[in-house]
Amino acid sequence: MRLGLGRVQAMLDALGAPHRAVPVFHVAGTNGKGSTCATLDALLRAGGHRVGRYTSPHLVDFRERILVQGVPAGEDEILAWLDRHRALIDRTGATFFEVTTVMAFDLLARADVDVSVIEVGLGGRLDATNVVDPVAAGITGIGWDHMEFLGTTLGQIAAEKAGIAKPSRPCVLGEPDPAIAAVLHAHAEARGASPVIPTRSAWRVQDITVDADGTRFTAAPRGEPAVAWHTPLLGAHQARNAITALAMLDAAGDRWRLERDVAARALGTVRLAGRFQRTGPWLFDVAHNAEGAATVVQSLRASAPPSPVGAVICVLRDKDWPRMLGALLPHLDHCWLTEAPTAPPGRRWDLAEAGRAAHAVGSRATVVSEPSLAAALAAAHASCATVLVTGSFHTVGDAMAALGIDPLSR
Repeated sequence: MRLGLGRVQAMLDALGAPHRAVPVFHVAGTNGKGSTCATLDALLRAGGHRVGRYTSPHLVDFRERILVQGVPAGEDEILAWLDRHRALIDRTGATFFEVTTVMAFDLLARADVDVSVIEVGLGGRLDATNVVDPVAAGITGIGWDHMEFLGTTLGQIAAEKAGIAKPSRPCVLGEPDPAIAAVLHAHAEARGASPVIPTRSAWRVQDITVDADGTRFTAAPRGEPAVAWHTPLLGAHQARNAITALAMLDAAGDRWRLERDVAARALGTVRLAGRFQRTGPWLFDVAHNAEGAATVVQSLRASAPPSPVGAVICVLRDKDWPRMLGALLPHLDHCWLTEAPTAPPGRRWDLAEAGRAAHAVGSRATVVSEPSLAAALAAAHASCATVLVTGSFHTVGDAMAALGIDPLSR
């Protein structure tokens, strides 16, 4: 990983600036940016637009990162692009993510999409996607993640995320904490964004309820009549993500704004792989930090899945896994700590240390350390009516692959 925009810009210049060919909605944040991107995709399609979406990482198949109308890019198309531009890749020394980002911009432009929804990979200011001049930028919730790159305080992390704000372009802030929202607001204004719209003050959100079918709430910009909304995504935080997406469309202008009844119907079609996704007895959530683990707990409480409830957990060693275990274990009957086969060797957690920390939590959960993911999945399935798989994209993706589950299937 090498943050910076020089290599990406050099590749895009050589390709004729495909990132300028299509209007873009650009989304950053620690938690919630994937949900917000999925919501934008559904809303824009409901408006009659042909929509491309670029997100990262993938769960099972690399092609999940580049979607047109919800359909992943073709394998032959990706391989042909790489072969065609191998010399350019070698000459610029671009990283994996930089190459993937340039490829996404080029393939989406060639697919004649009307608009692209682009998710930031890491941070914002120096992220490879931050070469765009979006019709609107959005920043979701800020949390502790990637401190080695983004800073050691939430204020520093927020400043990096706010780096996607662009002069004379609207920037919508979905952060609920007033102090962090103020930092985002100040940095976005300093970068010339206009208007800067904090959803916590610009929108009125009430009556949030969560059940097994998703999240219901009423909301509208202040001064407008309340509208009833429903998203299939679970968690009180999903109301905030939905409002961030709606506010971005409103801020971007008449071409993108939807009538509220059209938007409400479209919101009910949103789907996002790996975010409290239910498939039979399995629940999949890619929560990879303490804030994400807390939202999983909220969703478990609200959806009340069949018990006993177990979990198969693997977290990367550079994440705050002690706090994650502390949040999750009190709400489980059983827990299997395991390894994800695709986790980078240098980032794998110490399973013995994790086991000791889990036992020290003193929860009701029976904790077992099982290095084999396949064995952990089998044991959990045999013992529990509901099995949560969580801890990272690697964990969820490897489990889905082992179980033969397509993340993009409905």
